[in-house]
Amino acid sequence: MAIDVSPTTRVLMVLEMIQASPGITAERLAERTGVSERAVRRHVGILREAGLPIESVRGPYGGYRVGRGLRLPPLMFTPDEALGLVMSVLEGNRGAGDPADPVESALGKILRVLPEPVARPAEAVRGASAAPDRSAATPDPHTTALLGQACAARTRLRLSYRTRPEVWRPMDVDPWAVVVRHGRWYLLCWSHTRQARRVFRIDRIAEVEVLPETFTAPEDLDPVRTLEEHFSEGWRYRIEVLIDASPEAVAEWLPRNLGRLEADGERTRLRATTDEPDWYAEQLVRVRAPFTVVGPPELAEEVAAIGRRYRDAVA
Repeated sequence: MAIDVSPTTRVLMVLEMIQASPGITAERLAERTGVSERAVRRHVGILREAGLPIESVRGPYGGYRVGRGLRLPPLMFTPDEALGLVMSVLEGNRGAGDPADPVESALGKILRVLPEPVARPAEAVRGASAAPDRSAATPDPHTTALLGQACAARTRLRLSYRTRPEVWRPMDVDPWAVVVRHGRWYLLCWSHTRQARRVFRIDRIAEVEVLPETFTAPEDLDPVRTLEEHFSEGWRYRIEVLIDASPEAVAEWLPRNLGRLEADGERTRLRATTDEPDWYAEQLVRVRAPFTVVGPPELAEEVAAIGRRYRDAVA
């Protein structure tokens, strides 16, 4: 199938493939670019006319390669490659957002030389508030770019969000901020569907539709602090779990945002709220002591399902 790109872009693709795979044949280049071998040879001729030393060797082990003396052209990124670079920096670099940080400085230089259509969504994602850590769940770059641009433009969105496996719900939201926390990407927003503040995992957002309405975000919004507060309050299900261990021991097993720990004799009572009992049940696997789910029933069911899955795994 032919690739629907401009002739100039295809010539650059041929150059990139020759640089990446010295000795690549015209037949292989034709397969990768979706054109005839005759067209490939024409593209190579254009590169040579531009002064690039493209050499060719005949025979069964021959092919095209770049000769000595070539000054490499500027880096060329696709939109997804540029977004992936920005997202990786925000996830893994603790100096993200600091102009004095060398990685952040290098990223800025790269973005300044990118074509505007590629740089614009990358810059929007770069404005995300980051609190990097070790774990990660990287979402789709295109979806993240749309969310980042909507946050900057204060544009209302209609999302399709996965609340449970194979269960998707449409929601109209005012996107306040994209936040990176412990390797997970979140959208902090106001949900018009629920008339409440909500936090959505971006890797669970399937579709994004930009609506004509605009909005005004809270003036004193601190995205990272607001996200932390939201994790332990205001959710649908009230969690209560009794753990046969001290609060100090439980605190070593569970992250702080999972709920409030209260001493109950020699045990610990964990209290929290959540909209995702299945996700919360997965977190309780970290507990290294016997525990009892007091409520809600939905959490108890999810914990039982995990127990059955583990049992079946060793049966």
